Amino acid sequence: MSGFAYAVDGASIQPVDLHDAVNRTAELVWIHLTTTNEEAESYLCGAAGLPDYIVEPLLAAETRPRCDQIGDGAYLNLRGRSSDDMPMSDPLASVRVWAVAARVISVTRRPMTAVAVVEARVREGHIHDPGDLIAELASAITEELDPEVAELGDTLDDCEEQLDPGRVFELRRQVTAVRVQAIAYRRFLSPQRTAIEKLGSLPVAWLHVDDRMHLAAAADRAARMAEELESIRERAALTHEALTDLRAEQIDARALIISIVAMIFLPLTFLTGLLGMNVKGIPYADQPWAFDGVVAVCAAIAVAITGYFIQRHWFR
Repeated sequence: MSGFAYAVDGASIQPVDLHDAVNRTAELVWIHLTTTNEEAESYLCGAAGLPDYIVEPLLAAETRPRCDQIGDGAYLNLRGRSSDDMPMSDPLASVRVWAVAARVISVTRRPMTAVAVVEARVREGHIHDPGDLIAELASAITEELDPEVAELGDTLDDCEEQLDPGRVFELRRQVTAVRVQAIAYRRFLSPQRTAIEKLGSLPVAWLHVDDRMHLAAAADRAARMAEELESIRERAALTHEALTDLRAEQIDARALIISIVAMIFLPLTFLTGLLGMNVKGIPYADQPWAFDGVVAVCAAIAVAITGYFIQRHWFR
């Protein structure tokens, strides 16, 4: 089990051992665990003394952003960027937080860049209580995601400007990648905004006025990003349709050329086939009207097929 812990008491900031941190008394004790094994459950249930109904969501494998008040504490789940390679369908890592007065316990399964940012802020002495820590974490997560969402929009802008029949396949791949990523981000950012807003409205004493203001700003940024992602998703769908139309026009143009060539050679093929026909050995082959009879049969078949097409309205 890996992680770290800090005890912040006024101007005093001390890194402490994970097992010693549970017994420390300070304005803020932050315990962070990065783990996927059973040692975290043993630590949280044993040394930290957390009840099962708190430990279970802290260690859950599949999570969505949410916020729940439990007594005077709050459970918070947020999603943010990870330094690890993430799958396109699930591009954001999860951090689970249990916060009460003077104590914050956070758990991640993958390293989160926002956690490193907040740790640096703790070391610099900018964070003094749980409210500061939670607000800084929410702000760091949204600040990191903002440029990524903007980059998706810029990529889509470039694709829209470069619409060209000769680059249909390349542009479709880019547009599809942008759309998939936008959908994956929006799946988490919409509930994340709700979770941050709910946290900012909780009636707990350890959240101060400035903390609530910072949380409101983070929620507003998350809402703006969710709206931008929805716009990107819709624009990507329209761009994909435009590329499909370009491809269809390209195919129609090529089909027209093929049809023109076929129309030019079809009468020639008919004539060469007709004049080169060997009617010897077939009934009435020796009759002087045999060739005229074959021509009449071909004409009758052509008229019959044309009549069938007219009856079926194929010429409309």
